[in-house]
Amino acid sequence: MPATAPSAFLDPKVLARISNLELLARTVVDGFINGLHRSPYLGLSLDFAEHRAYMPGDDIRRVDWRLYARTDRYFVKEFEADTNSNFVVLLDGSRSMSYVGTGVPKFDYARYLAACLTYFAREQRDRVGLAVFDEDVVEYVPPSARHRDVILHTLDRLKPGTGRGKLAPPLLRIADRLRRRGLTVLISDLYEPPEAVLDAVKPLRGRGHDLIVFHLLDPTELDFPFDEATNFEEIETGERIPVVPQALRDRYRQLVRDHIATLSRKFTESRVDYAMFNTGMPLDHALFAFLSARERLNRVR
Repeated sequence: MPATAPSAFLDPKVLARISNLELLARTVVDGFINGLHRSPYLGLSLDFAEHRAYMPGDDIRRVDWRLYARTDRYFVKEFEADTNSNFVVLLDGSRSMSYVGTGVPKFDYARYLAACLTYFAREQRDRVGLAVFDEDVVEYVPPSARHRDVILHTLDRLKPGTGRGKLAPPLLRIADRLRRRGLTVLISDLYEPPEAVLDAVKPLRGRGHDLIVFHLLDPTELDFPFDEATNFEEIETGERIPVVPQALRDRYRQLVRDHIATLSRKFTESRVDYAMFNTGMPLDHALFAFLSARERLNRVR
């Protein structure tokens, strides 16, 4: 499967004008799924698996009317995606996520991404959950088939926290709460050394969860396009540091490239799916990366 999305999609700055988070998620996901319908990558959610008896509350559009004509009984089509597995988004709400550069504010991009993934997972009939953390777990919605709207409302009212980001303690507490194995998606700027990040996700992997990591960075965090010599503020500590950008730009960019390359290599060695996202990228790139990773996971199970 190619690494690029099947079609260009909505600019996240355009999406940011949609104030209703559920509408935003539905807009992105429905458009993404329509794009899949026009592409060869049809199998994951639409492969027929079996029939089951119709139950009150089932979508009438899923009734197999041909089978009804032969048997005079109502049956619903089940698909491969009807797994009812647990799907939980782990959202970093620490102070560094409040950074605003030239793209969509990083925390807003993270909320949109979390909403779209949750909406998408629920469309695939997974039980959906959410954990938001900074130094500790600040919001927790346990996985359930009925919690999509709760999660969207929680994301809608979230603001980035004031706590420092330290992944290990909150991820350990979240791993203790997730008693049933499932698919977890970590959305963070990974504002720690790669070794610390890898140590932090070990409890999740150790308990058998499949893990996908989405690493969010603003365009200015990648390119460091500043020209004017001034005091830069370290976002987590508030420490102010005098910087001459021209003197540091090349070294800064190299450090960022090394950080990303090390994370990618170490996550691959640990069999964790990792993707870095520029917050100027359309959200369907993230959905496509998610779907690709999920397909790989399904293949090896």
